[in-house]
Amino acid sequence: MADHRLLFSKTGRARYISHLDLMRTFQRAFFRAGIPIKHTEGFNPHAFVSIALPLSVGYSSQCELLEFGLLDGVGEEDVPARMNAALPEGITIHSCYKAEKPIKALTHLNYIITFDYETGVPAGAETALKELLGRDSVVVRKKSKKAKTGFTEVDLIPLIKSWSVEGRRDTLVADVVLAAQNPGLNPELIRAAFCEEYPQFEPGFVSFHRREALDCEGKAFR
Repeated sequence: MADHRLLFSKTGRARYISHLDLMRTFQRAFFRAGIPIKHTEGFNPHAFVSIALPLSVGYSSQCELLEFGLLDGVGEEDVPARMNAALPEGITIHSCYKAEKPIKALTHLNYIITFDYETGVPAGAETALKELLGRDSVVVRKKSKKAKTGFTEVDLIPLIKSWSVEGRRDTLVADVVLAAQNPGLNPELIRAAFCEEYPQFEPGFVSFHRREALDCEGKAFR
């Protein structure tokens, strides 16, 4: 049913829009923009839209992908401007194009994790984060609906394709490429592991930004 994709960013206050609310926002935006798209069948049809690998609330991104079925009447090149006029601040459409690659070909996600320290990065924090990411294994507990205990263990290291860490005056920035799906790795687990292993370096605030979606060759997935 989906034959087109939108590449969009989600920044600013829009970071706090939940996945379900974001879906409703797009459905209403297509209607307000006068863009005819495919709908589900049945007694209560609704606009068919699907967001690949939904973003966690509070995360920002410049590479989100929405799939939908575009009907005749509007050209791909006209969609971004018409949608941007109907969408709230912080959600920006960058391009509209025919979907050719299957979503399963999206294998990795590039995140920027920023650790903020009000009084400057503590001495030793950069070395500690590099040491953690450079280990052969880092096992953490995470919530799981399938496990009887409600938790399961996961080793972070096999799910991290590459990483780099840069210490600045007030921030510690980790540039990481993580497995996207089956299984995927939420960068929040990296923060949790760092704070658990080195509580003395726990930051005042941590932000997560999804910079790029990648295929198995490390190229931008579209």
